[in-house]
Amino acid sequence: MTTLACTPDVSLNNDNFKPTRTEPLKVVFAGTPEFAAVSLEALIKQQQALNISIVAVYSQPDRKAGRGQKLAASAVKQVALAHDIAVEQPETFKKSSIEGVIARQTLQDYQPDVMIVAAYGLILPVGVLNTPTYGCLNIHASLLPRWRGAAPIHRALLAGDSETGVTIMQMNKGLDTGDMLYKVSASIESDDTAASLHDKMAELGATAIITVLQDLPHYQAQAIVQDDSQANYAEKLVKNEGEIDWTQSATVIERQIRGLTPWPGAYTFLAGQRVKILASLPVNASQPTDKQAGTVISVGRKAILVACGKDNNIDTDVNSEKPQASTLAVTQLQFAGSKPVSAEQICHGNQLNDGDQFSKETK
Repeated sequence: MTTLACTPDVSLNNDNFKPTRTEPLKVVFAGTPEFAAVSLEALIKQQQALNISIVAVYSQPDRKAGRGQKLAASAVKQVALAHDIAVEQPETFKKSSIEGVIARQTLQDYQPDVMIVAAYGLILPVGVLNTPTYGCLNIHASLLPRWRGAAPIHRALLAGDSETGVTIMQMNKGLDTGDMLYKVSASIESDDTAASLHDKMAELGATAIITVLQDLPHYQAQAIVQDDSQANYAEKLVKNEGEIDWTQSATVIERQIRGLTPWPGAYTFLAGQRVKILASLPVNASQPTDKQAGTVISVGRKAILVACGKDNNIDTDVNSEKPQASTLAVTQLQFAGSKPVSAEQICHGNQLNDGDQFSKETK
């Protein structure tokens, strides 16, 4: 298995590469959100070079979205339709239902050689995994076995990981437990948010799957079994994870802000009103304070300093009578019913003052 650190590039790695197959590899692609759409676009562009034919695209059924709650096609479906590729949107593949039986038969009728799966969102039973000649390959946005599960990008940021990446995995009946065919890593920068890291991983995923499809039998032959003892799980995000507990250290809260941008977003309460904390400065050498956690220490043009819990990375005064907490420099926030504002805009207004207290929601 190859592990590389690389700059995303969805072109073939070798200009002289020529597939040895005479007939194109029949590919079925399964995915739903933008993360998957990036890989689909890349594969469409490289069909001739890779000697593949994308015969069908599977995506989640259209869902209601926006204020008007109108049915909207997924990002993957939109790409497929734009390129005149057949789209299938089954609700299930379970053979216990008529729809599931029909969905399985439809997939078999495409006679796929391989199925590429990226953030599809639908469970694929073993019968489906075994339908393609070469099985199903998953584009997973982590360096497996770390961060198996639904939210690997967010969890890597929340945990303070210094790097992450993409793994191309042979799917089995477990949750991201299949053998690893290819891994590619990338650094997590201090200013990365879930949004920016998502985009990096989407491009990296496109690069990785193209690399594997250049010589699929080779990568499958040298696949590596995951070490389950090293595994951990990236559980699906829930909305209330965005609420800030100011007794946590500034380092933890700063990761929370970046890791939950854009959804569900980090938030707090001021006089009972929700306030979104949109951005803050990296915590490199936060100054200790004896203020109560959540206290607005100062409202400045460059940042709003807020007291947080003790940070193990900050030296404290052992002679101080009060516990010394860390500080977080907030640079952008949003009051309920208002547009996002910078620290400088707040400094020139009267919505926030020194001594104000951020807190958790009172119930």
